Amino acid sequence: MTMWVFGYGSLLWNPGFPVARHEVATLAGYARSFCMRSIHHRGTEDHPGLVLALDAIESAQCTGVALAVEDGHEAQTLADLRERELVSSAYLERNLEVTLASGEVVTAVTYVIDPNHDQYCALSLEEQAGIIASAVGGRGPNTEYLYNTASHLAEIGLQDHDLDWLATRVRSLTA
Repeated sequence: MTMWVFGYGSLLWNPGFPVARHEVATLAGYARSFCMRSIHHRGTEDHPGLVLALDAIESAQCTGVALAVEDGHEAQTLADLRERELVSSAYLERNLEVTLASGEVVTAVTYVIDPNHDQYCALSLEEQAGIIASAVGGRGPNTEYLYNTASHLAEIGLQDHDLDWLATRVRSLTA
């Protein structure tokens, strides 16, 4: 049985595991947004950055990519994903159904935000832009995370108006 992982942020451009197949996929009931303060990867405890997370919203849907893990790499992939994504317990690991562009429905390991965690936040786009423009963490500048995610979504033909607006605004703030 194929292990699938749903990517909507950095997993789009840096999965960190061997991918046998990738397909555009949609997850119902969740919205992609910069609703998680990053104190490790794209910010610090003193100067948190922001990373994307999936926020449960009944009427929402998020389009990203379903990534099929190469056979034989499932256990290592899950261990690596848990180390990467569950570093502060702000994400919750879920096995959720996603619909591939072909119409096939698969179950994918998906990381969603815990709305009760202290890293959860709901900020205006302007507030997000200000934070992203200046934060830097263990994996580099917060701007890199934003730009890579927005450009990879565009490469696969997906548009996220909020990310596009943020990329334009952050470029103007850092110019």
